[in-house]
Amino acid sequence: MSDAVPPDSSPGAPQRCGLIAIVGRPNVGKSTLLNALVGQKVSITSDKAQTTRHRITGVRTVEEAQFVFVDTPGFQTKHNAALNRNLNRTVHGVLGDVDLVLFVVEAGRFGLDDAKVLALLPADKPVVLVANKLDAVHRRAELAPWLKGMAERRNFSEFVPLSAKKEADVTRLFKILKPYLPEQGWFYDEDALTDRSERFLASEIIREKLFRLTGDELPYTSTVVIDKWEEEGTQRRISASIVVEREAHKGMIIGQGGERLKRIGSEARQELQTLMDARIHLELWVKVRSGWADSEEHLRSYGYE
Repeated sequence: MSDAVPPDSSPGAPQRCGLIAIVGRPNVGKSTLLNALVGQKVSITSDKAQTTRHRITGVRTVEEAQFVFVDTPGFQTKHNAALNRNLNRTVHGVLGDVDLVLFVVEAGRFGLDDAKVLALLPADKPVVLVANKLDAVHRRAELAPWLKGMAERRNFSEFVPLSAKKEADVTRLFKILKPYLPEQGWFYDEDALTDRSERFLASEIIREKLFRLTGDELPYTSTVVIDKWEEEGTQRRISASIVVEREAHKGMIIGQGGERLKRIGSEARQELQTLMDARIHLELWVKVRSGWADSEEHLRSYGYE
């Protein structure tokens, strides 16, 4: 092992630590980016809008700098249910606390929903424009006029085109963000990855499998509640309920002969075993709770902040 000091740090460099919000409209790749930055899954991903519903903190310590990332729900502009109001309050709350904002858009694209999110960003915070999904842009020359247009919308602190799926791009982003972190002690241990519990991560991974395996059939107003959690050494016994609003949704999830529910459970169990390095026993149930997404009381009971 070499004792050489990395080129971008110096002996005795002061510790840096800061909160970084990841914001953007639904489906621009915020959760994928967070997971890449942390180096492990802490936020679920799917093609369905509104996958991320909770403020999720991911932590990564690189040399003397600790980056504390806050994932946010994509800001909701189309619905007015209590669930959406709750999601939007979460976004506003995050933005007031952070040292730096990563505004994530798809490279070469900027629509009305992107503009609505941009309008919400505080004027007194440095904002880094992250142009994600660069690998989907076939002609890079087309980005120049797009970038010029973006620069006219706001005085961004940095412009970073990248693909969240490329490790080199993620490493480069750390170097760009580091100077924006305040000089202060770390908030978490050096090896910490998230402030969320295993129980919370389990409910999120079950929900991810639910959305991925039901496609567009199932409305986004479905959630997962952990009913029972028992730990015995390296074993976890988990019982969870998938909560939906209508009886028809229950049938979609269970599938013919119970096959779809079995697959949701099997895929969630396999991923949880890898994530937690434990043997997982998982039971899933489907329950109908009409109107839960428009009930503040139900939202609180299901863990929405």
